[in-house]
Amino acid sequence: MAIQQKLQTRLSQRLILTPSLQQAIKLLPMTTVELMDMLNQEVVENPLLEEVPAEELQPSDAQAQTEKADQDSDQAAEKQDAWDDADYEYFFGDYLDDGYRPRTPREVKELPPIENTLSTSSPEDSNSIADHLMWQLSARTDDELLREIGVAIIGNLDEDGYLVASVEEIGAMGNWPTAEVERMLLLVQAFDPVGVAARDLQECLLLQLGHHGLEGTPSEVIVRRHLHLLQTNQIPELARQLQMSVSDLKPHIEIIRRLDPKPGTRYNPSPSQYVTPDVYVIEVDGEYVATLNEEGLPQLRISPVYRRLLEKNNQNSAETRSYVKEKFRSALWLLKSIDQRQKTIHKVATSIIQFQRAFLEHGIEHLRPLVLRDVAGSIGMHESTVSRVVNNKYMYTPQGVYEMKYFFHSGIHSSYGESVSSVTIKQRIRKMIEAEDVRKPLSDSRIVALLQEEGLMLARRTIAKYREDLKISTSSQRKMLYWAEAKRS
Repeated sequence: MAIQQKLQTRLSQRLILTPSLQQAIKLLPMTTVELMDMLNQEVVENPLLEEVPAEELQPSDAQAQTEKADQDSDQAAEKQDAWDDADYEYFFGDYLDDGYRPRTPREVKELPPIENTLSTSSPEDSNSIADHLMWQLSARTDDELLREIGVAIIGNLDEDGYLVASVEEIGAMGNWPTAEVERMLLLVQAFDPVGVAARDLQECLLLQLGHHGLEGTPSEVIVRRHLHLLQTNQIPELARQLQMSVSDLKPHIEIIRRLDPKPGTRYNPSPSQYVTPDVYVIEVDGEYVATLNEEGLPQLRISPVYRRLLEKNNQNSAETRSYVKEKFRSALWLLKSIDQRQKTIHKVATSIIQFQRAFLEHGIEHLRPLVLRDVAGSIGMHESTVSRVVNNKYMYTPQGVYEMKYFFHSGIHSSYGESVSSVTIKQRIRKMIEAEDVRKPLSDSRIVALLQEEGLMLARRTIAKYREDLKISTSSQRKMLYWAEAKRS
């Protein structure tokens, strides 16, 4: 059988990611800071990209006319070039002038002050655990020997507040008696924060239980004898060892889980994580307007010097022209992708404002349910595009700075026919518990009944889940902690 070669014509459709689409997808999830770093790197690598000088960002009318004339002449020269750039001129005409400028509403005079976006810190954050303990040491003893031993103990604490040297090793540092070292260690362990200077996790937890007056309780027995069972989550075996039911054991386990296993971390200085909003929401004439934060972004343009290398009468080698053409395409696609990214973010932010206007005016209790599909449908884009936009980006609002994805939550239907955001319900639960009688804490069933009176029909397990998300213990645990504190005081 002979093999024959034939030519066949076939028409088919395929989905191909063009270079511009690939670049747009890459830029969309970036934060403003990440985009700024990327643009600065592109300016270094692509000679056709240059940053517009500050004095040229807002040219006068005369300058604008002169530059427009120069642009027209440059475009005419390029049209005579053998390189067919008609499509580039049509699509990228806006990027061949003095640079891309943000399209922000003219009514917005200035953005909110930077002080409104910075987080505040408590005074204790400025001191390390060693400084905090040294201050207490100076106030607790005047004995020179004990103070020297205390300084040695504090100097051997790690960042979590644990003692990393043995009593014998500390005694050998100054030929101090072991009994004096142990005596001083007990004094340091009584300092704030409770549990500091412990030699292991078990001792740290026991110190905290003793501080709360829970000696002799099942909680102490668990930590002292069966901590390994709790660490491996062997709850049934733990209940069998203590001869208790699992339901009776749970409150004691919850008490242990609420203890701080690393008491020194909150006093150790750590670099503040400042949030730079990507979008500002500002009220203008009674309407909320979304403005992109483009402060620090370099304003880029195509270098006119390199563009002249593409003119027909330019006596450059074919290799030079080929290199300039490649960089020219790359620069134009980049400017196009940046513009598309900014427009998409602005559309999504504007849509969020429309859906969450009540939140902007009245606060978190008026946050309405919202899903990606709602925003995607309102702006005519795919849900995946909206997901990329809201990921890792922040929005400054009159109610504070929030992640853009914070505004997307499921809803609960009320008996009044409207949907209520799950975040709003959590906030309502938090306020109920904060206002409760600490001697008679609200149970989950009671919270269900109170919400039903407000028209919200929820199951008890849903309330329990929301309460756990809020890091709030059960009513029996809150009651137990209250009476333990009352007994200690």
